[in-house]
Amino acid sequence: MFGKILKFREIGVLLILVAIVVFLSLTTKEFLTVENIFTVILNISFIAIMSFGMTMVIITAGIDLSVGSTLGLSSVVMGILMHDHKISPLISVLIGLAVGTLCGLTNGLLITKARLVPFISTLGMLSIGRGLAYVFTRGWPISPFPKSFTFHGQGMLGPIPLPVIYMGIIGLMAHIFLRYTTTGRRIYAVGGNINAAKLVGIKTDRILLLVYTLNGFLAGFAGFLLTAWLGVAQPNAGQGYELDVIAATVIGGTSLSGGEGSVVGSLLGAIIMGVLRNGMILLGVSSFWQQVVIGAVIIIAIAIDQMRRRGER
Repeated sequence: MFGKILKFREIGVLLILVAIVVFLSLTTKEFLTVENIFTVILNISFIAIMSFGMTMVIITAGIDLSVGSTLGLSSVVMGILMHDHKISPLISVLIGLAVGTLCGLTNGLLITKARLVPFISTLGMLSIGRGLAYVFTRGWPISPFPKSFTFHGQGMLGPIPLPVIYMGIIGLMAHIFLRYTTTGRRIYAVGGNINAAKLVGIKTDRILLLVYTLNGFLAGFAGFLLTAWLGVAQPNAGQGYELDVIAATVIGGTSLSGGEGSVVGSLLGAIIMGVLRNGMILLGVSSFWQQVVIGAVIIIAIAIDQMRRRGER
């Protein structure tokens, strides 16, 4: 029975989430309140959106450490254009998204053309993106912004925050793209065995360029929503998010060895991360110990993945 659950990773991740929810429901009175549930979902929406792009990257056996910096750089570009140059929110957002997309494309070019390993190229982009965010702002936050902009982060559709709606739409599109399109199947093929993918005629460099570019775009989009929600663009926005995004993806069952993973699993992983953090806050756990717990969860998730892969050989 346990072996069957491990094969259906999403079911296993869902069972873990249910167990955490039951535990927190029994140990705290505030956890299952409607207000707290929507707070958790809102807080994880930014991480989840980025995890959808990271899922595609990791399925190709890659990694992107620059998503947090890409978010921050896109955020301050939008902020500067709106606040300092009085450019319309629509144009500012489009340019900010283009900046995020360019960061992802640059990562892809460094990996496919310069033949740098993903860890090194994206680590460099992490530093470049964060440095540029501080250069452009000189370390100062930027605000205020027009209501037509902040509405996308602070508005509601009935009881549901708009960022959650965006997360659901993007997640559905990413799921369909990965599971039901030829390009999606090629992404899995590249991660499963890149040499075999080349032999059957798949343009592997194009696939890698695509996934890193999409990842940069989604990091920029998360920056748009986060900035609209907070009402301020900060050069340190998204700092450390790359760890949460990778953790959500890995906890959700995407294998660091490539070739396996799903958008649904990554969404569940992001929810687990959010529920864990929220639960520890409600239980009064120190923020220092929260980092210890999250780190332990990541190690356990990777260890289970490695044991499962060894069992299949």
